[in-house]
Amino acid sequence: MSEQLALGFGPRDEFNAAGFVASPCNADARAALENWQAWPGHALALIGPAGSGKTHLARIWQDRTGAVQIDARRIGETLDALSPETPVVVENADRGVDEDGLFHLINRAGQDALPGLLLTARSAPSTWPVNTPDLRSRLAAVPVAELTEPDDALLRQVLQKLFRDRQSPVTPGLIDYLLPRMERSIDSARRLVATLDLVALGRRTPVTRAVVRQVLKDLSETGESDNLDE
Repeated sequence: MSEQLALGFGPRDEFNAAGFVASPCNADARAALENWQAWPGHALALIGPAGSGKTHLARIWQDRTGAVQIDARRIGETLDALSPETPVVVENADRGVDEDGLFHLINRAGQDALPGLLLTARSAPSTWPVNTPDLRSRLAAVPVAELTEPDDALLRQVLQKLFRDRQSPVTPGLIDYLLPRMERSIDSARRLVATLDLVALGRRTPVTRAVVRQVLKDLSETGESDNLDE
């Protein structure tokens, strides 16, 4: 691995509204979150592949509504402390969850004892690996907003914004060269641009195709490119 790449990925952008890039592929999800007070049963599952922007949108919704975030595996420990006026976010609800706690949380939302419940996951609630029949029934009724894999138009906007935010110059045609060669997720783009910027700074050059080739080669050899969107 190159000396520059070993410096790491650099700081992540904050998950705020200003840092989110709107696109047709996330328009339905954005609209669903904006209309959160009309969710059937006061609950919504925001689903999509890793790095598609679920956490970013969840944080924006959390900031907008004053919601609290609960650990999916420890829901029952916090139920008594929840205010009936405070919305709730549970992330990665499909990757191990307190089933009894989630059952009661969904019931509270459906009984108007919770103004909003946002669940994030990679797949629809009806497919989550839960063992409790009553919970499976509740999950099957939760409405879904889906984020798809970012298309070229969205990734282009994201890359342009990330390079611009870092004041990192790129050579002409660089983004067209990068698009078909990178991991296709927003989080991957964020971390990759940070690394490209560091390497280019180390070389005292703009981000060039040579820089991209070196970084992608190093990431491939170390296996880090497989983990960019986790």
